[in-house]
Amino acid sequence: MEPEEALRRIAFLLEWRGASPYRVRAFHTAADAVRDLRPGSVDAAEARQLRGVGPVTAEVISQASTGAVPSYLLRLQAEADPGARAGWDLAAASTGDCHLHSDWSDGGSPLEEMADAARALGHRWAVLTDHSPRLTIAHGLSPERLERQLLAVAAVNSKPGSGFRLLSGIECDILEDGSLDQDESLLGRLDIVVASVHSKLRSEPEPMTARLLAAVRNPHVDVLGHCTGRIITGRGRPQSRFDAEAVFAACAEAGTAVEINCRPERRDPPDDLLLQAAAAGCRFAVDTDAHAPEQLRWQSSGYARAARIGLDADRLITTWPLGRLLTTRSGRS
Repeated sequence: MEPEEALRRIAFLLEWRGASPYRVRAFHTAADAVRDLRPGSVDAAEARQLRGVGPVTAEVISQASTGAVPSYLLRLQAEADPGARAGWDLAAASTGDCHLHSDWSDGGSPLEEMADAARALGHRWAVLTDHSPRLTIAHGLSPERLERQLLAVAAVNSKPGSGFRLLSGIECDILEDGSLDQDESLLGRLDIVVASVHSKLRSEPEPMTARLLAAVRNPHVDVLGHCTGRIITGRGRPQSRFDAEAVFAACAEAGTAVEINCRPERRDPPDDLLLQAAAAGCRFAVDTDAHAPEQLRWQSSGYARAARIGLDADRLITTWPLGRLLTTRSGRS
């Protein structure tokens, strides 16, 4: 077993158990760091020299570097129930990711690098969803810049023989009245639209509910992004309040997928709302909201959450073949 695989599996199993987001993220961080490790067996002291690696993750790295299954992973696997295997199988069945950012907005890497990273993970498709204009702090895309980005996406897809497609998209801000922060004509040209609230997250439940209902019923919207806006690490941010029953019923009726956001600081929606959305019959998109190539690997944590509440691949649009995804999208518009 390679160190990165061991660390990712541990992160997955910790997520499956509902462990602290700090613990889950620690193993993902260590998995990113081992790319700088020399090949062959290393001891824990050497592993500790890597950025973000602590004593527990260093021991995992040391044991896995010899080809052995680390004792920590063995213990977690022994304690996991059979459903954990179903979650790992879901993660393995992933075909794409509906939510990722590039340096066109607030991501740290060119869109070409994000596409290459998604392809290297085995994805068949991924959606570029940089921010919309009013999110100026994230360098959101004006209509003119989005037009130029469409040409850049087309250039990525013009390369023959990759078997991968970068889909055009946007993470579109849901404005206070429920309208979308981008020209309607442009939204109609995109492959996938993720709609998210980024402002006035502490609004009273009634206006927030109306805002979300208008957005998820908009025929251009395919995915409701990080629906509560909460942050659960650091200083944190409380979740928005809204009538979840009404919003998820509208999502199910309109065919708008609810995002299972995989960022460790979000884990959005919370478990209780995730269960409520599942009971309402919603579809889901297991998305990384990645702002850097290595963050695309966080997706397995979202599949752990999906499997824990019994969701199967048919309910998860990020396991669908590209043809089904786009045909379903076309049928909704």
